[in-house]
Amino acid sequence: MGTLSIWHWLVVAVVVLVFFGRGKIPELMGDVAKGIKSFKAGMREDEVSEADKARKEIEAKAGEVKAEPAKSEQKAG
Repeated sequence: MGTLSIWHWLVVAVVVLVFFGRGKIPELMGDVAKGIKSFKAGMREDEVSEADKARKEIEAKAGEVKAEPAKSEQKAG
């Protein structure tokens, strides 16, 4: 009783087909696929923006390190 047999799945499939119709299921799957693609694109944008932030932080720190010796040379001179 705890497991579902093939007949249970066939009944579920028939009910889904009757409820959604033949044309609705491909539309629904297409919408799901578009949503997944949009999600992946958003994740890629986040990764790129995080990488850009990290790169800018590193460049800023490198600029500070380069600027500090110049300041000490001006004080000494």
